Amino acid sequence: MHYSRGMFITQARTGAAAPRRPPGNNPPSGIFACKPGGPNDYVYLLTSRANPEHWPRLLKLIGREELIDDARFNTPEARLQHEAEVNEIVTEWTRQRTKHEAMAQLSGVGVPAGAVLDSMELSNEPSFRERGILQTMTHGKRRMTMPTWPVRFDGVPTEIKPAPLLGEHTDEVLADWLGLDAAAVAGLRQDGTV
Repeated sequence: MHYSRGMFITQARTGAAAPRRPPGNNPPSGIFACKPGGPNDYVYLLTSRANPEHWPRLLKLIGREELIDDARFNTPEARLQHEAEVNEIVTEWTRQRTKHEAMAQLSGVGVPAGAVLDSMELSNEPSFRERGILQTMTHGKRRMTMPTWPVRFDGVPTEIKPAPLLGEHTDEVLADWLGLDAAAVAGLRQDGTV
């Protein structure tokens, strides 16, 4: 979730879920449609070139073991040449499951996968608050929920502290940097300098 922090800025700015980015180029890799077929019903999965076991594990899970030794699919390069067909084989299976079911089954056999959640679904995921992954901070009159820093000390997330509001420390800065007393700062405010 830490790597998706930027989308929370878009969500905060627009009030809507952040738009998706295009999938990778190593089939099967990317997002695949799931049931019931809504705009956010997708599972992300990855068969890595670095782990050649992902592809056979996936084929066994989806009941397509006969394709393990098929020359059209048995190497990453071959799958890239037949990407549309590979994606259709996977999508035929994912469309029969919800994104959470597909994620659990794929992860259960060692294929990297995750239910695709938009920024609002992530913000509303209760386990993220329970585990301290999301925190809500108040900044002036605004409240904003953001992912915390992923580094943990003693298993405790670092508390989010908001940046100062515009002008929040003006009096202290003018006193410290320029040696002005409260009356001088009040005079600057009165004549519109500050």
